[in-house]
Amino acid sequence: MPGNASYGKKAFKRSRSHFADRITADGRDGWPVEAGRYRLVVSLACPWASRALVVRRLLGLEDALSLAVADPIQDDRSWRFTLDPDGRDPVLGIRYLSEAYDARETGYPGGVSVPAIVDVPSGKLVTNDFQQLTLDLETEWTALHRPGAPDLYPQALREEIDEVMDGVYRDVNNGVYRAGFASEQGAYEEAYGDVFARLDTVSRRLAGQRYLVGDTITEADVRLFTTLVRFDAVYHGHFKCNRNKLAEDPVLWAYARDLFQTPGFGDTVDFDHIKRHYYQVHTGINPTRIVPLGPDPSGWWEPHGREKLGGRPFGEGTPPASL
Repeated sequence: MPGNASYGKKAFKRSRSHFADRITADGRDGWPVEAGRYRLVVSLACPWASRALVVRRLLGLEDALSLAVADPIQDDRSWRFTLDPDGRDPVLGIRYLSEAYDARETGYPGGVSVPAIVDVPSGKLVTNDFQQLTLDLETEWTALHRPGAPDLYPQALREEIDEVMDGVYRDVNNGVYRAGFASEQGAYEEAYGDVFARLDTVSRRLAGQRYLVGDTITEADVRLFTTLVRFDAVYHGHFKCNRNKLAEDPVLWAYARDLFQTPGFGDTVDFDHIKRHYYQVHTGINPTRIVPLGPDPSGWWEPHGREKLGGRPFGEGTPPASL
């Protein structure tokens, strides 16, 4: 998960990413786009990391940007590579993501977060800036995109996309965390209100259009999806965002299913990792560490009917190849 948490006035606040270097076509931060040079480290449990997974797949960057998947259960050194043989990432040769952080800045006092991009030759962390990372994959890595890759951040729509994403981030993506980690009733109720006010606004917007901005999938849809796909499994109960389930909002439920069934979205989701991380790591919220058996994920494959609204999921492009 990104950033560090603080609890001023008993309200959850997310810190900004400490390592905000950018990998760009011209290499102006010292990190030029280069196929095979970098490794993306994610947790399949983390909604912020899942953004990068979706975008990487939609743009066809799998061969250019390799992938490391951390264990969904952290220990006191945070994200670890215990899913790999001998507990080491086979490319970076490290047991913990913190080793790449230490290689970049010795004694870094902050938290170890995903998504993160690591420079393979040096073993150093390049960036953990989850807000900028996917935008750069979309705009700076274009020379390495697959033929037919969609434009997820079209120039003509960026102002509107940014505006929509700002509200979604503040009230939904981060809002569920503000509710879940609140340690005072008033802070919880404020966050709860923000979550559902924004979801109601988004639901009204999507009632008449297939996607959030324009008639194709954009970065805005990616960012909303990664929270929606976790909503009923985690945020409704674990984070007490329980006014209603996603499945009880006909518009948002159909929209989320539409994206889930689109190549690049649902095929990056792992409900087992999601549930085990939240319910077993957040012991302050769930001290028993019991992982619920539900909800039944088969509903994600039910027909959604959103085709009637038109829209072209990939614009002039094509879907990614089947896994």
